[in-house]
Amino acid sequence: MDAIQLVKQVRSLFSLPEIALRVNELLTVPEPSILELEAIIINDPALTANILKVVNSAYFGMPGKIDTVSRAITLVGFNELRNIVMATSVTTRFKGIPAELVDMDVFWYHSVTCGVLSRNLAKRLKHPDQERFFIAGLLSSIGKLIFFSTYPRESAEILELKEHGDEVMTAAEIEHFGFNYADLGAELLKQWKLPPNIWELIEFQLNPLKANTPREDACIINVARKIVNSIEPCAKFDFNFDILEPTLSSDVLTYLKLTPNVIQSAIDDALFQAYEVMCIIRPQAATIY
Repeated sequence: MDAIQLVKQVRSLFSLPEIALRVNELLTVPEPSILELEAIIINDPALTANILKVVNSAYFGMPGKIDTVSRAITLVGFNELRNIVMATSVTTRFKGIPAELVDMDVFWYHSVTCGVLSRNLAKRLKHPDQERFFIAGLLSSIGKLIFFSTYPRESAEILELKEHGDEVMTAAEIEHFGFNYADLGAELLKQWKLPPNIWELIEFQLNPLKANTPREDACIINVARKIVNSIEPCAKFDFNFDILEPTLSSDVLTYLKLTPNVIQSAIDDALFQAYEVMCIIRPQAATIY
């Protein structure tokens, strides 16, 4: 079985809510209609409330209170709207993941932190298209959930290798399945019809310097993912947290021209912002810190 076949097999479990699919579909056209988007969103009161809460939070720092969806879209833009809708949808969606392998509150806290840190790094590097890095970081580990759900025994064996580092675990995934979680996550995002400039970052996150067009973008996700793994791994397993340090690639850091001061500044902001976002979209997860 390859990654495409496995994603098709779990399509019903790893599907997005209809409203998220419709919003994403509307955002793929050249000039999305704010009125159409608002008409879809307001049919989901919980989603509407979350959008307004996030837009009014310190994360965006708006000067005044925003009380309508159309106004929120006008101010934050279509890319940020996709970010909020996706974050709200995916962090409350997937059920039945083996609890002995992953605590879903921890997983989504990890994922939101990765999304925020990815965006912060892109901002500090003055990337012209910063917003999509949130989704790419948020969904960077989602392929692991498919492995956990479909192959719990093999996943447990791979998690036992955690202390040897991500590269060893990824090699074990390829040995067991023929592909890794990044391949699987990218394929899932294709099925969700997210644009290539998002799923390509997931696909190349493990070997970003081997990417063709999105090399800088994939490097940013690679750095963010490794840092967040050292702060709070997304899987639930017994190993020594004290020895975990981000093993950042010197080649990747040189390519991005990232300095330790810039990285630390991005981390400091991300930890605060991720907590704030989690308090809104998944409040129970925010209590773990």
